[in-house]
Amino acid sequence: METDKWIEEGYKMAMEYAPKIVMAILIWIIGNIIFSRILKIVKKIMEKRDYDISLRKFLANMFYWTFKIILILVVLGTLGIETTSFAAVLASVGLAVGLALQGSLSNFAGGVLILIFKPFKIGDWIEAQGLSGTVKEIGIINTTLNTFGNQLAIIPNGKLSNDNIVNYSAEETRRENITAGISYDSDIKKAKEILLDIVTSNEKVLKTPEPQVMVAELADSSVNLSLRYWATNANFWDCRWYVIEEMKHRFDAEGIEIPYPHQVEIQKQG
Repeated sequence: METDKWIEEGYKMAMEYAPKIVMAILIWIIGNIIFSRILKIVKKIMEKRDYDISLRKFLANMFYWTFKIILILVVLGTLGIETTSFAAVLASVGLAVGLALQGSLSNFAGGVLILIFKPFKIGDWIEAQGLSGTVKEIGIINTTLNTFGNQLAIIPNGKLSNDNIVNYSAEETRRENITAGISYDSDIKKAKEILLDIVTSNEKVLKTPEPQVMVAELADSSVNLSLRYWATNANFWDCRWYVIEEMKHRFDAEGIEIPYPHQVEIQKQG
């Protein structure tokens, strides 16, 4: 009799839990199949968009473990196990870690955004956070620049992603604007012709768009002319240095005066 009772209880438990176990197994198998296909699609999208390799691995791992945790909670719930406490513990742990690593997480999130949206790439010359230089490395936490003086500058990605960034290498060409001050007694028309001749005779200065010279300001002690021209990034600084030096030589040769501050000393005899 006792044996029959145990068999009956075992049969009831089997009938009660067998469907749940079967359902949990099916959810686990089907969930993993669907997830593996989704993960492959996500990886292909990241490869197609040329995401950084380290970012690809990180996002894939994060996606993987997030799904696994969710799938495990769903399976446990299907078996009738209370998952509210598990979710509460995970939320508490996540909140504690987030508060402890608030600054680092900000830099981490900034690094992810930079690697995804790519406002600059390695080799670009950028200006940000009061620094300018060539991008040497883009990490998850920091971005490293080589400055003009060959110093190594490390900028946290949190600040970098939330502030203005000027990327001088994003476009193939750049426009320069050089201000040339001449005295009020000098011939404005002649000075403009000299400036235009300097840039149009230089092969490195682009002919299109055309260079321009205009009167920008009637200042206190000078007439300020604005010389604007375009050059490729590779030739930009060579053109600038050439124009400034040649402007001084040509103005001196043609009698165009460049005003400079004068100090007048007045002596009073008693």
